[in-house]
Amino acid sequence: MTIVLGTPAFDGVREVMAALRGWQYDDAPMQLHPGDIGWNYRFGTAETAAVVRTWSRDGQILAVGILDSPRVVRMTVAPDAFRDEGLARRLVEDFSLPERGVLPEGAVSIEAPPGLLLHDLLTKEGWGVDEPWTPLFRDLTGPVEEPGVRIRAIGPEQARDFADVLRSAFNTSRPTREYWHAMSTGPFYDEARCLGAYDDQGNAAAVVTVWSAGPGKPGLVEPMGVHEDHRGRGYGRAITVAGAAALREMGSSSVRVCTLSSNVGGIATYKAAGFEARPEVRDRIRTN
Repeated sequence: MTIVLGTPAFDGVREVMAALRGWQYDDAPMQLHPGDIGWNYRFGTAETAAVVRTWSRDGQILAVGILDSPRVVRMTVAPDAFRDEGLARRLVEDFSLPERGVLPEGAVSIEAPPGLLLHDLLTKEGWGVDEPWTPLFRDLTGPVEEPGVRIRAIGPEQARDFADVLRSAFNTSRPTREYWHAMSTGPFYDEARCLGAYDDQGNAAAVVTVWSAGPGKPGLVEPMGVHEDHRGRGYGRAITVAGAAALREMGSSSVRVCTLSSNVGGIATYKAAGFEARPEVRDRIRTN
């Protein structure tokens, strides 16, 4: 049957999220998570729906992608469709033809889990690989240790703290307190927890947002950051541990995160918080 490429209306994102939840399991490779779409709601409901892409056959969603930017798509595939040749060939076509409305001409990037037939076909088409990323996982079936610092839930009164820390952590001017308000009023924020770590003077030192995919499924860290004034003092480990504990309370079986392999400090922080590194992964790139 024909595979159909679509962009959901804003109320259709619920079906997409349900599909993504169903595809999450502890032994799965690092892949697109419902939390990735939930985090995107900081830009607004209509704006989030507009960057989602689905590939369906006979009404069943087989693959989901989200445009991180006009030139970057992050995507995953249903577990039983990883080696589906018809789907893989359609994906290559849609990623290669600008008129399909996924990626433009020129340099572009695709983040896709390892093991997809898609990778084999992209290699044959001359696509290359980008710099390595390191996936990290932590099992949550056992107890989670105390973080050792003051932890507060981020609510409306702490939205500025959230934004201030992220701006400092990622050296960007973009995050504002409106980001938190938009994300927290999105339709899927009940699957998330947003926490802050504070120093003895009440200053926000680190923040994390964690996303559940439902009981018995892996959760996601997206994002975590430490203010530049508090680096090297254990706040990154502490807020990550607090996020893991929150996910365990929500029923998550594990927690995962992925960071550039060049981010040596970030990897060390996650390992200190009980995460284990998995084999590196690389995005696929077309350079011309």
